[in-house]
Amino acid sequence: MFDINKLQNDAIDLLKKLISIKSFSFEEDKTADEIENFLISRRIKCERKANNIISYNKFFDKNKKTILLNSHHDTVEPNSAYTLDPYNPTVSKGKLFGLGSNDAGGALVSLISTFVHFYEKENLNYNFILLASGEEERSGPNGIKSVIPTLPKIDLAIVGEPTLMDIAIAEKGLIVFDLIIKGTSSHAAHPNKNNPIYKAAKLINIISNINFEKKSDLLGDVKLTVTQINAGIQHNVVPSDVNLVLDVRVNDKYSNKEIFNELKKVLDCQIIPRNLELNSSSISTDHRIVNCAKKLKFKTYGSPTLSDQAKISCDSIKLGPGDSLRSHTADEFIFIDEINNGIKKYIKLLEEYSL
Repeated sequence: MFDINKLQNDAIDLLKKLISIKSFSFEEDKTADEIENFLISRRIKCERKANNIISYNKFFDKNKKTILLNSHHDTVEPNSAYTLDPYNPTVSKGKLFGLGSNDAGGALVSLISTFVHFYEKENLNYNFILLASGEEERSGPNGIKSVIPTLPKIDLAIVGEPTLMDIAIAEKGLIVFDLIIKGTSSHAAHPNKNNPIYKAAKLINIISNINFEKKSDLLGDVKLTVTQINAGIQHNVVPSDVNLVLDVRVNDKYSNKEIFNELKKVLDCQIIPRNLELNSSSISTDHRIVNCAKKLKFKTYGSPTLSDQAKISCDSIKLGPGDSLRSHTADEFIFIDEINNGIKKYIKLLEEYSL
């Protein structure tokens, strides 16, 4: 049995080790090793599928309902604006700096410590499964999506992401579209009424003015954002096509397929969805976990960002220390106190839920 101070200190120490290891999506094997060793050193049995680490509470009972505690240990690559070494965990003024500290290292180590707290307890009303997953940042095929079918039935999942320990009871879905605008290639010196770059400019303007009518009280409007554009290789050649990437965040009033069908009607270009499976998700406001959260004075909200919630079909909430606004930013950090308080709040919520 571990007291709360040890759980907190162990979480901080583990996060420092994880920060020091490069763990880009699809390359997170070394952080998987570290998490596996952390559990084994505490005599906690675990198993590994690809770079996913799975552990069941010691007295797992197949006749009881099961709660999944999940977060990811892969990161994005650091951006060029970093002034600090992204792989050197540095503590200054109560902040722990480093790549992945906030997204989602703080939530991950807090959930691991929460799992350790419950691991050896007998006569629990619920089972607990810990899943430290990979490939979340790239929605890869060998992350949580590959593990869920191998697990016992999950009745509730807590997905650890930076939410300021407010509870996301809904989150927007995501569709990434590749748009191809066809034109006519020519020498820049000659007239060309079918320049795909000019056509792309008009298309971007159309996209910026698209409004989907159905608004959500929790998730707001559907949001469309052009995030990439690529065309041409020489200054004196009009290219034959322009490629755009369109990021669409979908509220709970539409399915991803409905959004795709609507965009095909209004966009005069080739439109290719990379994935239509990452739909919005939500949990009933009358669910027991939501009522327990309200009793303990947790705030609830709808999240504009996507997480691994989109890849699981059971009831779930998104909850964790850290602030989503810090995710993917230069000199990423999390407050030490956010982790310490996060562990306490996770445990308190799960104890209340398990009564």
